[in-house]
Amino acid sequence: MEPTDIKQALEQFKEGKLGMESILELLDPPPEVSLGYAHVDLHRQQRCGYPEVIFSQGKTPEWVEGVVEKLLEAKQDCLATRVSEEQAQSLARRFPQGEQDRVARTFWLPAERKRDVKGSVVILTAGTSDLPVAREALVTANALGAHTDLLADVGVAGIHRLLRHRQRFVDADAIVVVAGMDGALPSVVGGLVDCPVIAVPTSVGYGAAFGGVAPLLTMLNACSANVVVVNIDSGFKGGYVAALIARRAAGKPA
Repeated sequence: MEPTDIKQALEQFKEGKLGMESILELLDPPPEVSLGYAHVDLHRQQRCGYPEVIFSQGKTPEWVEGVVEKLLEAKQDCLATRVSEEQAQSLARRFPQGEQDRVARTFWLPAERKRDVKGSVVILTAGTSDLPVAREALVTANALGAHTDLLADVGVAGIHRLLRHRQRFVDADAIVVVAGMDGALPSVVGGLVDCPVIAVPTSVGYGAAFGGVAPLLTMLNACSANVVVVNIDSGFKGGYVAALIARRAAGKPA
């Protein structure tokens, strides 16, 4: 709770509008709230540095909105991923102040608009078809408080496009490289920088790409030692880990 909230609660207690039980509950909120269909983890921010994120796929709009409501009541940032069109329309009606990226399929509603920006994350994509996954990484890293930049369509088929923009990513604290098909871009980027490179394979590609398995295997066998890999189409995981790295890097003295 903010100091102003505590002061207001104590004034209400003094006036007899709030009982001791209510005061104790406000000062020490429960670690989770049960909604029947979900247990909202309200202590995740204390443990992990960022509130629980809603994976919206397979949920009804009402379920998603219920979790959003509880996070907002706890004055915590709310990020939802894999938001369907139906869910997006429903969220827009109930929470018009929220920010939606329909390419990324995300919904973001920060508890406070003014936030400290820590660290730099650059997201690169091999092709334009990788943008939905890349933008999910971008929104996630931004939500976690990192400065973000996106450089799209710089795959190895035209390596000059990547090299021409090297100054845009060479000083990043962490880089997310999103690629499908042959998945070769992360290894190339890793050989150009001195920061961690998080490779995100996508399901973009023809039959022999096996829905992202081919780029996944390429990335797992990357020659560059600073490349690590997350799951297929997992822009959220790539952006989340990159932001954590960037925040730690920015917090250390030069």
